Amino acid sequence: MKKLLTGFILCFVGVATMNAQTAIWTDVKGSRNTVTTNKVLKNDSLETDTILDTSVFVPESFEANVDSLLNSWNVHYYVKQRPKSNTSGNIEVSAAVYKDRLSRLPHIVEMPYNEVVKNCIDLYVNRRGNVIEYMLGLADFYFPMIEQALDENQLPLELKYLAIVESALNPTAVSRAGATGLWQFMLPTGKAYGMEINSLVDDRRDPVKATYAACRYFKDMYDIYGDWNLVIAAYNCGPGNVNKAIRRAGGKRDYWAIYNYLPRETRSYVPLFIAANYAMNYYSQHGLTPVSTSLPLATDTVMVNDLLHLEQVAQTLNVEIEMLRALNPQYKRDIIPGNNGPRPLLLPSTNAYAFVSLGDSVYRYKSEEFLANRSSVEPGGGSGSYSSNQERIVHKVRSGETMNSIANRYGVTVSQVKKWNGLKSSKVRTGTRLTLYADNGGVKVSKSSPETTSNKSNSAASSKSTNTQSSKGSFSKYKVRSGDSFYTISQKYPGVSVKDLMEINKMNSSKLRVGQVIKVPAV
Repeated sequence: MKKLLTGFILCFVGVATMNAQTAIWTDVKGSRNTVTTNKVLKNDSLETDTILDTSVFVPESFEANVDSLLNSWNVHYYVKQRPKSNTSGNIEVSAAVYKDRLSRLPHIVEMPYNEVVKNCIDLYVNRRGNVIEYMLGLADFYFPMIEQALDENQLPLELKYLAIVESALNPTAVSRAGATGLWQFMLPTGKAYGMEINSLVDDRRDPVKATYAACRYFKDMYDIYGDWNLVIAAYNCGPGNVNKAIRRAGGKRDYWAIYNYLPRETRSYVPLFIAANYAMNYYSQHGLTPVSTSLPLATDTVMVNDLLHLEQVAQTLNVEIEMLRALNPQYKRDIIPGNNGPRPLLLPSTNAYAFVSLGDSVYRYKSEEFLANRSSVEPGGGSGSYSSNQERIVHKVRSGETMNSIANRYGVTVSQVKKWNGLKSSKVRTGTRLTLYADNGGVKVSKSSPETTSNKSNSAASSKSTNTQSSKGSFSKYKVRSGDSFYTISQKYPGVSVKDLMEINKMNSSKLRVGQVIKVPAV
């Protein structure tokens, strides 16, 4: 995970230059769920120092249950059929079989077997086997692109499995620390590697751009260490921590030799990478079955040269808006700011030609409805201090969020958030409303409803939501579509929780029906 100085589960924080090469200084994330054995034993296949800690940190991307993952990815929209695993329990595999199977994998990155690797494999194929089944379905869509980028950069193709550990192949994944995308870049690191991040666009969520940035990071780290396992360790905790471990190990430059001196989470990181390679290749031997998805395997990219809303594309090409969002997750509010320079739009191949043939008619279609402009104003009648390229956002703090993760989400700094809200401490309580002024990329977005004031997606407008006043306060009406749940609806309205939706609609059940109209509280 591409991180920066001071606390990876808490935050990455700093960019440094080392021997004329850009290196991202990172630190360990922090505590996670663990799979622990009480044994103290030697590495089964390497002549290294005794491994004192065989506990395994469960990756954050694997901590949630499958239903939560489906909601957060919107994968539920594409799953044709949930897998029916052929196993009714864990399948026991001997150490000799594990070693033999790992040795058969084509690889440049060293993949030895030991007790830690065994625990990680067990996590993937037994304890989290259902998640691997979804990864297998998504891999058909993402892996060809990742392999192409790795191959162009002459990097080991097996590094693609690092995305399994990082994000579970979820391009919109956001960690508790604010790391985002397939490759979990922190905001400063993403910008350091040339990615654009503002209120409309977040290139960390662009699978292609983020993958090429990850490749550049891999090459930077390999130039420093010349060892792929150390490169993978540095990806997790940063070269600073790896260098410290090397010094404490007496100068040894081998991952397993410095294992005991690495941060606890990083000790599991290389074994988890090895386990991901194993699980994605030998899943059938453990009774696991890939899900079948509707993600299009044949896609084409067209360039957008003017301001365009995804709903304009969806309605003119007769494509589901959810499909467009899944193919173009970097456009956080469904708006493509092509007026600031050409922007890529990924479409199913069958629709790409139609987009080109329709020409300007796509841009003109209901442009006033989806892209209504508003003249620049200053808050407080002109007494404020933010530019016309910024918009005021009110964010309601959710459980698990930190000041750092909120700042990363909107492309601002913690010090700015504190200043705007008159705060001295970086600690925030759940339910607190924070005011932020986020860069909108120079695009004036309509503020005709409370939704945009709170950074609500324009997709809410496309879902025919309307603002209403009641004796209990203001709210919008939302018409439930196929695939919607309280969770996915709450994601379209930052500051609104599932609990808020159920309370305002006086519902005890989370079941929704297509066409149902529900209330969404204004924040």
